[in-house]
Amino acid sequence: MTAATNAQTIERFYSAFAKLDAPTMEACYAPDAVFDDEAFSLRGRREVGGMWRMLAGGTKAKGADVWKLTWRDVKANDDGTGSAHWDAHYRFTATGRIVDNSIDSRFTFTPEGLIATHRDSFPFWTWSRQALGTPGLLLGWSPMLRNKVRATAAANLATFLARQP
Repeated sequence: MTAATNAQTIERFYSAFAKLDAPTMEACYAPDAVFDDEAFSLRGRREVGGMWRMLAGGTKAKGADVWKLTWRDVKANDDGTGSAHWDAHYRFTATGRIVDNSIDSRFTFTPEGLIATHRDSFPFWTWSRQALGTPGLLLGWSPMLRNKVRATAAANLATFLARQP
């Protein structure tokens, strides 16, 4: 596939994300896709898609009134890599706190133009102080809090996936 096809995949993904359309987001990934960010480390379309279904469902249920996603700087290269920047404004469902998160994404693509790897990067301390309040402010720099957030996210996703048909 061409860089243009990969750029279209990125655009399709973020357009669906802005609408909380998790099935379309999931369809952008290869079956053996890998996703990593500060909270999740996922393998396979079932886990990656499950995360997006879980997060989109939670936002629709408890935060659709404040949800906003914008994206920019979509780039796709001839070597099968790409990137984008996105900003999300949302209510963190675990605490009800409003978060403004600024994320840089890096991608690799399959020859068919599906996302093979997706890595989101954002400043964890900035996120944690918004999402978690005082504990995030005081401990957001610590590996202990990062590990707790990752463990909680993994447990929540495992519970969510166990309830899926």
